[in-house]
Amino acid sequence: MPRRKRVLARPSVEADGRYNDVVVSKFINMIMYHGKKTIATRIVYKAMDDLKAKGEDGIKVFKKAIDNVKPEIEVRSRRVGGANYQVPMEVRPERKITLSCRWLIESARGRAGHTMSDKLSAELYEAAQGRGGAMKKREDVHKMAEANRAFAHFRW
Repeated sequence: MPRRKRVLARPSVEADGRYNDVVVSKFINMIMYHGKKTIATRIVYKAMDDLKAKGEDGIKVFKKAIDNVKPEIEVRSRRVGGANYQVPMEVRPERKITLSCRWLIESARGRAGHTMSDKLSAELYEAAQGRGGAMKKREDVHKMAEANRAFAHFRW
């Protein structure tokens, strides 16, 4: 961390082609394996099209799922006096989006299903409804932070 100047944030990724949205573009980049971006793009767009076939608006379900899964607080390890404490802390806005995308992708990959696009569309739909693996992960993180609320005074 520099002492003199404030560090400027790097420019974000460019918006995706179909929805003109930066979050969708980041989501595609997080799904990508081995630099195969066209395959990752195809998976995400197919999942959105599957949601549209169910009668839902794909991008609205995606946004609702991201918003539902965003964590408000998380625990971080702090070493104080030779002991490690799990200290609850608020999550920065850009980290909220990153964590929610990561949890959605993780739980979609862990689902039983045929193709990744099917699993992803099911996970997005359930997260928008307030259910699913990603929502369970969020609730677990919040429970952990609530259980360690006694150590909140170690935050700095």
